[in-house]
Amino acid sequence: MTMGTGSENGWSRAQGVVLKALVLVGGALLLKRLTKSTTRWDHARIVADSLSGDKFSQEQACRDPDNFFNLRMLTCPAAEMVDGSKVIYYEQAFWRTPQKPFRQRFYMVKPCPKEMKCDVEVSSYAIRDAEEYKNFCDRPKDQRPLPEEVIGDIAEHLTTIYLKRCERGKRCLYEGSTPEGGFPNSWSGASYCTSELAIHKNNEIHSWDRGYDDDGKQVWGVKRGPYEFKPAPALSFTDKFSLLNFPPPVSMEKRIEGSFVLQE
Repeated sequence: MTMGTGSENGWSRAQGVVLKALVLVGGALLLKRLTKSTTRWDHARIVADSLSGDKFSQEQACRDPDNFFNLRMLTCPAAEMVDGSKVIYYEQAFWRTPQKPFRQRFYMVKPCPKEMKCDVEVSSYAIRDAEEYKNFCDRPKDQRPLPEEVIGDIAEHLTTIYLKRCERGKRCLYEGSTPEGGFPNSWSGASYCTSELAIHKNNEIHSWDRGYDDDGKQVWGVKRGPYEFKPAPALSFTDKFSLLNFPPPVSMEKRIEGSFVLQE
């Protein structure tokens, strides 16, 4: 009887030791995961991945059709620089005519320089022969310009946005803008332009571009706030029929030229 009790006690102690060991190992792994720092390149990768994809301003256009259009924002990886910077092809078009983009750019995404108080910089560049890149992301990969060709077609620098991680409790993951004073821009009477960008959860992108003249008066760009691009939803036939599916009247086409960002 006594021997049986001793065996049971010994087994209980052994179980306790194993359990403690498992707890310690699990705690160490959890602590390692929690304390593992996100590298500068991790931040750049997260931003590049979030920017990529097929996104629409459909919901915003439904809420406020007087100020926002249902636009398609399509982006995808195009190349990688020697230093690891990601080059992303970017285009915007009306939802009803995705094959006719009115805005095309290359984005270059990389970590901010260590001396700057930001995490990721997103620079936009003109494309040397934009016609050659229309619908780049919709094409099979073997029908796209090669990465080395993409790099050779990166033309003039247009803007750079400096992003920081959003504070805990905010909806966004990263947010930022061009520096004070913006960048030179001569479209539609502007002398400079500014851009704001926010990366939200679920790959939602908020983008706000505006142009100003020498007196600081806004001459192009939306005034009500940023465009809100969300990943492409699964649209029903009714949605497709109702959401700006008909060509807008000429007056609306003229209005977009004055209210949006057709800068070249």
